[in-house]
Amino acid sequence: MKKLLFVFATLSILLSACGSFPAISTPTPSGTPLASATSPSPTATPLPEPSLTPLPPAIIYGPSNFPSNVNPLTGLPVADPALLDRRPLLVKVSNLPRNVRPQWGLSLADIVFEYYTEEGATRFAALFYGNNADMVGPIRSGRFMDVHLIRGYKAVFAFGSAYEKVIDRLYSSEFADRLVLEGGPDTPLKRYDPNGVNDLVVNTADLSAYITAQGVENGRQNLDGMSFDPAAPAAGQPATQLFVRYSGVIYNRWDYDAVSGKYLRSADNADDYDNNNEQYVQSTDRLTGKPIAFDNVVVLFVITDHYIVSPEVVDIQFVGTGTAYAFRDGQVTQVTWKRDPISVVSLTNADGTPFPFKPGTTFFEVMGAGSQVQQTGQSWRFIHAMP
Repeated sequence: MKKLLFVFATLSILLSACGSFPAISTPTPSGTPLASATSPSPTATPLPEPSLTPLPPAIIYGPSNFPSNVNPLTGLPVADPALLDRRPLLVKVSNLPRNVRPQWGLSLADIVFEYYTEEGATRFAALFYGNNADMVGPIRSGRFMDVHLIRGYKAVFAFGSAYEKVIDRLYSSEFADRLVLEGGPDTPLKRYDPNGVNDLVVNTADLSAYITAQGVENGRQNLDGMSFDPAAPAAGQPATQLFVRYSGVIYNRWDYDAVSGKYLRSADNADDYDNNNEQYVQSTDRLTGKPIAFDNVVVLFVITDHYIVSPEVVDIQFVGTGTAYAFRDGQVTQVTWKRDPISVVSLTNADGTPFPFKPGTTFFEVMGAGSQVQQTGQSWRFIHAMP
């Protein structure tokens, strides 16, 4: 009998463990229910409520009333606002022969102008304002176009002499005391000779200090005129590449890099007089080792005149208005450039409203008013020609 009871009890326990009998109800404390021992489930984490705080609006600056710490030539706050309490620094930089490349300091400029000089050649005029460069060069001689840039940007101008008629125009101007040439014990223009080339270069901080030491007024200037908006204009059309051809020896290409949001420059690597074998190499900065990359590339069509100096030198009439093509954010917009004799260059839309530059640096390609424009898909080609 005892054996039979033992078997019955054992069988009851086994059947209960297999779930054949209803489980015994166990009271639980109020609050969070206990999780089942046989089928645990994670406690759900409630999703955060959507934020009702709107995103901050894009900061739009210009064409006037720039905050004291915002560079009116880039639309960006500067690390050292004291740099804006001085004149911009304009440095003339060589582009030929090709062995002068890569140049020093171009990637650190706020604005660079490339323009035709004579006999198929171009040179750069680089503006430094919101930051400095330890070395800029090789420095070359001035041209008539520089008069407009010095006057419009109220700049100090470092250059390496010029033709007699150009020198006469420069030194007969109201800004003659802001012209800096090589020579004298205190001049900031120095010779740099790493490979027997004997290049002329300058440190921009030294250039500004030199002007101050000479007793030239070197305070903050009125540089109003440009407008900046982080948002790309709605009227633009896709444009991821542009070619700028000045001659069979000077031509360049800009490719839009969607990752950085900048246009990367490549320049001629061989002569191409027949216009059928352009060869490019990426442009870099010898000072920083970085590619030449700009947020905005603007092609300006400007009236140019032949001015016989020996050899022929071009006189660019960079005052008034003209057609321009503004490239930013992988798109292009046809606009109008304008400037009066003492202002910076600005851009306007067809309806007269300011065209916004992308906050950042700008590279201006200055071409003759008679230049050609060709388009294939998202690629644009500009071919320099006199009017």
